[in-house]
Amino acid sequence: MKRITGLIFFILILSAGCGNLRLSEGQKTARETSSPSPVDVFTAAVWNVQTLYDGRDTGNEYAEFRETEGWSAEKYQARLTAISQAIQQMAGPAKAAPCIIGFVEIENIGILEDLAGGSLSKNGYYWTAFANLPGSSLGIGFLSRFPITDTRAHSITIGNDTAPRPVLEIRVEPRGEPLVFLLCHWKSKLGDDNATEALRRSSARVVQRRLRELKETETPVIVMGDLNENHDEFYRRSGAILSALLPDDPDAAALAFNKPDEYLVLSGEKPPRARSFTKDVPALYTPWDTELKDGSYYFRGEWETIDHILLSDLLFNGTGWEYADCRVLNHAPFISSKGSPDSYVPRFGRGLSDHLPLLLYLRFLE
Repeated sequence: MKRITGLIFFILILSAGCGNLRLSEGQKTARETSSPSPVDVFTAAVWNVQTLYDGRDTGNEYAEFRETEGWSAEKYQARLTAISQAIQQMAGPAKAAPCIIGFVEIENIGILEDLAGGSLSKNGYYWTAFANLPGSSLGIGFLSRFPITDTRAHSITIGNDTAPRPVLEIRVEPRGEPLVFLLCHWKSKLGDDNATEALRRSSARVVQRRLRELKETETPVIVMGDLNENHDEFYRRSGAILSALLPDDPDAAALAFNKPDEYLVLSGEKPPRARSFTKDVPALYTPWDTELKDGSYYFRGEWETIDHILLSDLLFNGTGWEYADCRVLNHAPFISSKGSPDSYVPRFGRGLSDHLPLLLYLRFLE
């Protein structure tokens, strides 16, 4: 399958600072490109695939993914096959692989090309997008069965704090109606929950700014990815810390009063509302609040809800693309015999990922 990889370039985001990002796009040649047939159900998955490196040793990989530790091109190919087979089993009632897949923790755009051109070649993933920060070991990316009509990458520096990973934005237009996806991988809690919270709030600020801009154009938005923060983080930490994800709660609103841009407000209402905050604060619907059970990540004997699909209010207005359902894929092959995510072990070349995928269903209303 012949593909053209777009130019690698730098984007400066001017909002309380600036950041350099690397953004790569790939798509089929114009001669081969064709849009898929119109669909009434649009599916989108997001999956942290746990340090998916290719088979080439550049020295930038985590130690266990270097040739000296037994990593090889053969193990890479075997892992691609296992991940591709798992994606085929995401279908559910839609009976087709997801229209769009957002991947977290992939090394480069070449991995997306290898997935699309290998075991998934019959699924029509002709469009790809990838972003990371220069020098970063891992990035984020999309495979899409629909043309990606716009691609952007966003980051921000506030004082001495820089969002350590970019937000990757793509736009698709199934049935001629735009949908914008914002793919994220926020800073982990490694080291200290409180010390890293400022970096997650920096990332939340990037997303909230873009939500405000897109609302002016009446464009529905889906925020997805590994945010390294539970949907109920505020309560898990006894309401004492301004977390990057906040509930629509008066106590949370009071804590956030002097920092209106450094968080996302989550709601279980349809459409989502931020009743406790000022009217201009956007709210996002979270399926974790009422629909999804357990979690997507298992840490120290407890489930966590750190992987997210969050939806703007325009996906609940009764016209165009409308929210239908969301599921955490907590079944084989994604879970082990113990019922937790089937983590990948590079030494033995077994497993899939330490995160479970989430799958979103949208339906089209005339």
